[in-house]
Amino acid sequence: MKLYNTLSQKIEPFRPQGDAVAVYVCGITPYDTTHLGHAFTYTSADVLIRYLEHKGHPVRYVQNVTDIDDDILRRAKKAGENWRKLGDHWTTYFIRDMQALNVRPPDFFPRATDVITEIVQAVEQLIAAGVAYESGGSVFFEVKAWPEYGKLSRLPRIKMLPIANERGNNPDDPRKRAPLDFVLWQAQVPGEPAWDSPWGSGRPGWHIECSTMATHFLGETIDIHSGGGDLVFPHHESEIAQTEPVNGRRPYARFWMHMAMVGHEGEKMSKSLGNLVMVRDLLKSWSPDALRLYMGSHHYRRPWTHDGKALAKAEELAGKLRTAATIGGGRGTYFHLSQLPIEFDQAMDQDLDTPAALKSLEAMADETLFAVRAGRQVKAAQNTLRAVCRIFGLRLDAPGPEERVQAGWDKHQLRFSEERKPPGE
Repeated sequence: MKLYNTLSQKIEPFRPQGDAVAVYVCGITPYDTTHLGHAFTYTSADVLIRYLEHKGHPVRYVQNVTDIDDDILRRAKKAGENWRKLGDHWTTYFIRDMQALNVRPPDFFPRATDVITEIVQAVEQLIAAGVAYESGGSVFFEVKAWPEYGKLSRLPRIKMLPIANERGNNPDDPRKRAPLDFVLWQAQVPGEPAWDSPWGSGRPGWHIECSTMATHFLGETIDIHSGGGDLVFPHHESEIAQTEPVNGRRPYARFWMHMAMVGHEGEKMSKSLGNLVMVRDLLKSWSPDALRLYMGSHHYRRPWTHDGKALAKAEELAGKLRTAATIGGGRGTYFHLSQLPIEFDQAMDQDLDTPAALKSLEAMADETLFAVRAGRQVKAAQNTLRAVCRIFGLRLDAPGPEERVQAGWDKHQLRFSEERKPPGE
């Protein structure tokens, strides 16, 4: 199996470093989910994980929830809601959408606020390593102290600052030594939630949340770190910088896998632009299998634009696959799919080429239906077809999601349904 690695900008052979493949996918900031761009990221990750499992590799999968963040606090204030309740509401919404799309749940689904103690410890280590400093009750990462900053995004420093500013950086903060330095611990602002720390009450910065959760659950080096392509800089770049100075300069992640952006109405689909296509709205008109096939018909690294005609074709394919998997065969000779499953694996092994793999899958359905018309017994072919369809998370004739999908997400949901008193209340 080969995967494109953003770090090397090459397609490289992938082999797990241990018995289980350690995968971390940056999760949602829970407000106003789940749009088609979200769904593309998490269904693409789902296909990766299901294919690894199909090949016999156990997977240890972590997906986080960024439940404390500038955006959450702004939205909660605007809506006049408690920030915790707002986050839990939209996390529940996201979970229901993932269940509807038959997405395999992560093994761990932590909130950033679950690991405050570990975050404080990580920040202390960075200060001790000489790459971070305290100022005015906040702690900042000193970018110039880490010369490797930029090795993932390959951006020159002059281009970094405008992008960072668009994504939450405050270059004019008087407590900073340099405009590009980013916050690890933010001193409490009146009216905002806060936790105790050696530097005073405050809350964690965005980047330190993910690197702490990833290493806490998966260890110092992850096999695959994934997320949307808009996270390469500054988020993932900063995650590396926060981790490698204190782990003996071992790689934080062996492979960086980034999903492309989804467009609509001539722009990238985003909350800020207000051009969102919501999964729940699409499911009112289209089947979950159609949506999974529609998203799978696009390579995870290539940007694409929402197209209703392509979605209609995906619905037709979903019907064909369901028929091929369920239709009764004749009493003639046994029919086995031979070369097509091999071609499917070859496509998937080449950087998850799902568009090519789906062509092989449709050809399997066509051959199975032809064999039925010829009066042949097709049970073996249908078993193969079902196994391949599971890699794309298809339900076929099942009335709902897989049992592990329903039960796994329900277990996570219980944690977000429990009443938790936010700090300071």
